[in-house]
Amino acid sequence: MKYYIGIDLGGTNIKAGVVNEKYEIIGKASVKTACPRPAEEIADDMALVSIKACKNAGIPVDSIEWLGIGTPGIADNINGTIPYSNNLGFMNVPIRKYINAHINKPVYVANDANAAAYGEFIAGAAKGAEDAVCITLGTGVGAGVIIGGRIFTGRNLAGTEIGHTVIEVDGPQCTCGRKGCFEVFSSATGLINMTKTAIEQNPDSVINTYIKGGHISARHAFDAMRAGDRTGKEIVGKYIKYLAAGITNVINTFQPDILCIGGGVCNEGDRLLNPLKELVSREVYTRMIDINTKITIAALGNDAGIIGAAFLGNV
Repeated sequence: MKYYIGIDLGGTNIKAGVVNEKYEIIGKASVKTACPRPAEEIADDMALVSIKACKNAGIPVDSIEWLGIGTPGIADNINGTIPYSNNLGFMNVPIRKYINAHINKPVYVANDANAAAYGEFIAGAAKGAEDAVCITLGTGVGAGVIIGGRIFTGRNLAGTEIGHTVIEVDGPQCTCGRKGCFEVFSSATGLINMTKTAIEQNPDSVINTYIKGGHISARHAFDAMRAGDRTGKEIVGKYIKYLAAGITNVINTFQPDILCIGGGVCNEGDRLLNPLKELVSREVYTRMIDINTKITIAALGNDAGIIGAAFLGNV
């Protein structure tokens, strides 16, 4: 049996897992990223948490084949560097060199959304596809595109920033500098912002009874919708309408076999998926023919990034 380490490097946590040939995680460990701090310190913790994951898996570090890293921002797998990550404050970080100071094994690196997409492609909802797109609805909208079994990164290694395609010209400001981006409307953050605006305009909404300590979550609108609240229904309807617009654009661009969506919002299951599919089916360019992209919920949850990263040596 061969073993691999996958590292999911996030702005909040560093998670590592030992993955076997069957795509099973047999040992995990994690530590706080504690940003901002020097990249070399973060890399030291990445190595230490990898060693701990091996210990938890009951295998020696020397028995692993390689390490793979999924990182926010731009990843250069050829040179083993992270040229830029605004979330981590990284600029031209020689991550392979830093890891090799502790663990002398091959190190591969990819954007975190691409790593998660690859995980779904080899072991999750997109398994068996030739071409696939995986979209994560979190703080932002992340996406990974697999074409012919390989991760597509584009000429400058920053391809498939689907969250920063505009779906409403001169719409709300996005953190990227543009206005009206897909991410502004369809991320969990976008849903929360829609909810805040709606309840300010509708103070009698049942959503106000769910809020504790002023905290509004992405699930509050769906909870209100299930309770029959008019405002909740309007928020959810608006959110899914924008999500369908962005996903239709993606399908029209790539025409993948499978498009899977992940993130906490997807815990709503069919309440999200069924109306989303209906809207996309009416808008997608190929609606007049029978062969269309399958839209589904991602299967691996928070493990997608670890599993995908662990097998970057095969890409």
